[in-house]
Amino acid sequence: MKTLPILVAAVIALSGTVLPAKAQTFGRNKVQYDSFDFRSFETAHFEFFYYPEEKVAVEDAARMGERWYRRHSRTFLREFHEKKPIILYANDADFQQTNVIGGFIGQGTGGVTESLKERVVMPLTGIYSETDHVLGHELVHSFQYDIGLSRQDSSRFALQLLPLWLIEGMAEYLSVGREDVHTAMWMRDAALRDDLPTVEDLTRGTKYFPYRYGQAYLAYVGGKYGDAAVTNLFKMSGRTGLDSAFVYTLGITADSLSTEWAAAIKNSYLPLMDDRTHPDSAGHRVLADNVSGGNLNLSPSVSPDGQYVAYLSERDVFNINLFIADAQTGKTIRKLHATNTNPHFDNIRFINSAGSWSPDGKKFAFITFAQGDNEISIWDLDSGNIERRVSVEGVSAMSNPAWSPNGQSIAFSGIDGGRSDLYVLDLQSGSVRQLTDDRYADLQPAWSPDGQTIAVVSDRGPGGTDFESLSYGKPRLALVDVESGTIQTIRPFSRGKHINPRFSPDGRSLYFIADRDGFADIYRLMLDTEEVFRVTRLKTGVSGITALSPAMSVAAQNGRMMYSVYSNGSYTVFGLDADETVGTPVSRAQDKEKSARAGILPPQSAINEGLVANYLDDPLTGLPPVEEVEERDYTGRLRLDYVAPPSMGVSVGGIYGSGVAGGVGFYFSDMLGNKNLSVLARANGTFKDIGGAAIFMNRGNRFNYGGAVSHIPLLYGGVGLGYVNGYLVRQNQLTRIFVDQAVAIGSYPFSTTRRFEVFGGFTRYAFDIEIHQYVPTVYGYYSLQRLQADKCSDLDPVTATQTI
Repeated sequence: MKTLPILVAAVIALSGTVLPAKAQTFGRNKVQYDSFDFRSFETAHFEFFYYPEEKVAVEDAARMGERWYRRHSRTFLREFHEKKPIILYANDADFQQTNVIGGFIGQGTGGVTESLKERVVMPLTGIYSETDHVLGHELVHSFQYDIGLSRQDSSRFALQLLPLWLIEGMAEYLSVGREDVHTAMWMRDAALRDDLPTVEDLTRGTKYFPYRYGQAYLAYVGGKYGDAAVTNLFKMSGRTGLDSAFVYTLGITADSLSTEWAAAIKNSYLPLMDDRTHPDSAGHRVLADNVSGGNLNLSPSVSPDGQYVAYLSERDVFNINLFIADAQTGKTIRKLHATNTNPHFDNIRFINSAGSWSPDGKKFAFITFAQGDNEISIWDLDSGNIERRVSVEGVSAMSNPAWSPNGQSIAFSGIDGGRSDLYVLDLQSGSVRQLTDDRYADLQPAWSPDGQTIAVVSDRGPGGTDFESLSYGKPRLALVDVESGTIQTIRPFSRGKHINPRFSPDGRSLYFIADRDGFADIYRLMLDTEEVFRVTRLKTGVSGITALSPAMSVAAQNGRMMYSVYSNGSYTVFGLDADETVGTPVSRAQDKEKSARAGILPPQSAINEGLVANYLDDPLTGLPPVEEVEERDYTGRLRLDYVAPPSMGVSVGGIYGSGVAGGVGFYFSDMLGNKNLSVLARANGTFKDIGGAAIFMNRGNRFNYGGAVSHIPLLYGGVGLGYVNGYLVRQNQLTRIFVDQAVAIGSYPFSTTRRFEVFGGFTRYAFDIEIHQYVPTVYGYYSLQRLQADKCSDLDPVTATQTI
């Protein structure tokens, strides 16, 4: 055997172009900006992982989780046999750094349940009702995985073949129920366009959003056939396929159900929209999909003089970017440098945040993701540059900056430890004052013209959130006195949400979005008389991406209004002049049952019936008491995630002779996904041909490091003829190359687009050659050893064999 050592020199790469490496995926870097000191504690059915600053909110989330377990256990008729892990981050900025999920996590991802360890990983949202909803949604997936991946069921349960609308629609329905104004708005829009998908459309295509349409379909199934039919449909689909499951479970074909559902949607919603304004006539159309080149035109913010509108749009195709447009024509005046090449930040916050103009209209403040946290970025419109970036220590997630009338301060909603509060930034000194400090939500701040009051969206006050029973109040309005910090709650309507407050230029009125009748519309509240006026009356609704996204803005000087409307499957921005925002008086003495129908998914007759409706109305059943938890440090122990399917084969005869071939792989990781170990083994012939590799990566900190060791034998052979000592010889030559390698990898990302990288290693090549020579005999091919053993040296030399 001969060996040839080769030393591979270390290579250092520093470039704006990302190089492919084992430490990172090709393309953009996933950066671990923060090092989280994770701890854990256990409840009856879960193990929660968290870090100290979010402990109070996580303890509340643990009670939510146990309540959801009780609810879903009854719905699925199933119990867990082992505790499931739930990993909680204090906010979405921290959540985007998680290593539990490979690749990038978009802002639209509220949580993930993965299959390797059946972990739920999600951020706290800052508003308890939303955290509870996301957790309930993800725990439906936990039960789905528990069924589909269990030893008893996995061999005959095809979880991977179930359509996404069934998986996600079930999670939405079992966590939200039938009363959902946001999903109902989508269904009304589809009914207006006569574009209601069939089950086959949802299953085969990607045109229809599976969460919304799946929820609407399963709400119909639960309302007509009982909520048990929803989970039974899932269980049967994994065994027989979806089409057969409809017949076995419901006694109806998928085509017939599609026809029934579409008829129910039209019969329920079309009559309610007869006397309402079509979305195309919602006002002066400023931004539409055919103008911007995309379906998302979000968070409109009108300039103080009403001449311009800032908005977030996908017209850049590859990312959401910030644009300034003429408020009359929609023509783009200026846009921010594309976020995928901007060195100052990674992304713009767009799901639940809008920006704010300075009082003189020369600057614009908005929220960005940078260095693992949120920052307030101030864009100077004259120069086109980001002139200032402000981060707040201890507040890693922020939304909805609001510039004060005197231009000296910016109010914003910040999340610290999973709880949202109201903050005010002094632009001159850089100091930050916290105006609220509790578990209640404080969102979407707006200044009064005199600068003495800030209106916010909250869940505090009479009928608000109760943290003992974890029952949640609908979002309502609150007025915070800037000087004293005193808070006055306002809830003009007894039902539905109240969000997105904006003061009129004279400060006497407060505009807001409410859905008291199942339609999200703009209203105006006279603060002195408490009279309420309806500004819009749309067939679909005034909305952003989510039910709580900001969607309306009012010019501080002349009262011109901009707002986004959901219609035709996209978001369009409309404008109203001040005289068009006066509205018509609203009578509060309307039939509540009738007024709620537009926000209920058919069949509306079943709104208060069924298992899902009952447990959503019952906050106490299954809710454990408040108890001290026994926390422990996170260990980071590696655990086996999966074994690659082993393969094995046997070869007999031939040029390579007899041997065994096959391979197997093992994948290990810790609970947080920071450490990953892959071990592979392979055999391909004799003992000499056994090889393997081990690969380790640690991504728990900003500096990612790891390495790999491997021993890979490569075998190939050939057959030839020759003469040895005058005899004709057949030669079998087997050549082996042994590649032994050790590699070390290190990577330090500066941002999602730039990183410092170093790697080096050692490789050795070794060679082994075997030559077997044969000559033919009357007895067949014999080697010299065989001939000598049989004492056949007297054979005819023309047909005899020797082995060299």
